[in-house]
Amino acid sequence: MNVAALLICAALAAAAEPAAVPVPLIFDTDMGNDVDDALALAVIHALESRGEVKLLAVTITKDNRYAAPYVDLVNTFYGRGDVPIGVVRNGKTPEPNNMIRIPVERKNPDGSYVYPRRLMDGSNAPDAVAVLRRVLAAANDGSVVIVQVGFSTNLAALLAADPQLVARKVRLLSAMAGHFPLGAPEFNVKTDIPAAQKVFHEWPTPIVFSGFEIGQALLFPAARIEEDFSWVRDHPVAEAYRNYMRMPYDRPSWDLTAVLYAVRPGRNYFSVSPAGHVTVDEKGQTHFSADPSGRHRYLILGEEQKERTLETLILLASQPRDRAQ
Repeated sequence: MNVAALLICAALAAAAEPAAVPVPLIFDTDMGNDVDDALALAVIHALESRGEVKLLAVTITKDNRYAAPYVDLVNTFYGRGDVPIGVVRNGKTPEPNNMIRIPVERKNPDGSYVYPRRLMDGSNAPDAVAVLRRVLAAANDGSVVIVQVGFSTNLAALLAADPQLVARKVRLLSAMAGHFPLGAPEFNVKTDIPAAQKVFHEWPTPIVFSGFEIGQALLFPAARIEEDFSWVRDHPVAEAYRNYMRMPYDRPSWDLTAVLYAVRPGRNYFSVSPAGHVTVDEKGQTHFSADPSGRHRYLILGEEQKERTLETLILLASQPRDRAQ
């Protein structure tokens, strides 16, 4: 058996091992700005089907009418249409994107939607901060993991509204944000710099950052979209991928990595930096300073980890909804 086959077998074996207790998880996303958000949501549903996660809510930082209906139809596609969804008010990036608009609007010949859902428009969804506060209040103390893969808008507003609730209920914030150890301003940070500054400075629990460089090193292959998602005729995540850019293209797995670490931190998909502090300057550039007392770390991806990590992400994102592989 060659090395590639051994790595795939290892990825499959690791994927099949359920967690002892499902991780209570909130997904905070700018769904509709890039297709990795859709793939990351698919990974979450695969992990829930494996008994590793309990998706408590999805909150959205993209202020566009199609974002919430798209999240809702993906959740419904995976049999979890009851997951609460909250949307930012007066937020960033209101512009539309075909990756969410086309699946939301697509209809069958009889006029029914190809992808059923509850929400017809983002304006019908409750406020994101209200959803966060309600879901956190109902959770066990020190139990919740939040995966933030968009702007810090919602979490900054949550901190302003109820910092004690965050400190009491959240165990970890896994954030796709920044560029480490030092790089150009990253999109999620520079789109709402004041919010990122507030969250990174005031967040009372540990934060692990998956920087731009991590997802950039793990390109999700277009060929696997066509091959591995073909178990169903109409797949809302594969459809989003095809409508985001002209096919074929391979896209970085930025947001997927934050999910994978949040749920499986001990599987050696990544290494982590020493403890320290991450700050954001006025241009949106992130800076890390080591400090043993700090609550911040960032992911490091070794060359020897890349193939197994990417194969695991592909297997999870494409997992059929009716079984755990």
